[in-house]
Amino acid sequence: MTVEQTIQLTVVVLTKNSGNLLRRCLESAAWADELLVYDSGSSDETLTIAQELGARVVTDTDWQGFGRQRQKAQEHARGEWLFWLDSDEVISPELRQSIEQVLRAPERGCAYRCARLTDYFGRFIRHSGWYPDQVVRLHRAADYGYNDAQVHEAIDCPRDRVRELAGDLHHYTTESFAAYMTKSVRYADDWARDRYSRGKRVSVAGVLLRSFWMFVRKYLLQRGILDGKHGLLLAVQSTHYTFNKYFALWVLAQKQRQD
Repeated sequence: MTVEQTIQLTVVVLTKNSGNLLRRCLESAAWADELLVYDSGSSDETLTIAQELGARVVTDTDWQGFGRQRQKAQEHARGEWLFWLDSDEVISPELRQSIEQVLRAPERGCAYRCARLTDYFGRFIRHSGWYPDQVVRLHRAADYGYNDAQVHEAIDCPRDRVRELAGDLHHYTTESFAAYMTKSVRYADDWARDRYSRGKRVSVAGVLLRSFWMFVRKYLLQRGILDGKHGLLLAVQSTHYTFNKYFALWVLAQKQRQD
């Protein structure tokens, strides 16, 4: 019997300098048949931790965006089924049970999504538009794969073929202020470059109005006020992120005119 036939589930984790988070992440998925760490050039202890915890490591520094990186990672996974896990995420016991139940009797041609519960500097956020943050993460490798988006990539599958998993995926995105803000700026820049390549443009008024609207939406319409002081600061930070996205888009257009 071949290796491919004996592996039912591969948990895939993309990494780059994720050592401070990776241990907790991989330990939550240690029950899977295979752990695949697809690394884009870590210089910290990421690879040592991955190997220590029994993960198979593949290094690929030819970064072409998150979507393309996941597509390449899928080519290396040996499991019949894939579960995609970020290095700052943890599979809860309830979610594990739900995944195992699906694998015992999967519905043909379906992908599966779960709710992501995010920690924001010490508090799980249950409002502010952050919960339930439904993400498709489990699918048969032969059926589906990720799209080409540079950031905010998603598994390309029909909505009517998506089913629910019970249990939450715990998301620890705020390990430190510096790391969080660095990632936020990188995401904003990636988003702007992606939208600019598709022909999207924005005016100065558009930058300001979209930023203001984000605060109203997060804090009032999505009831961020119920998340207390964390909800208020999240609304302000989300406003800042929106400003950065559209400001970066505006800057690209200005540079084009100058050139």
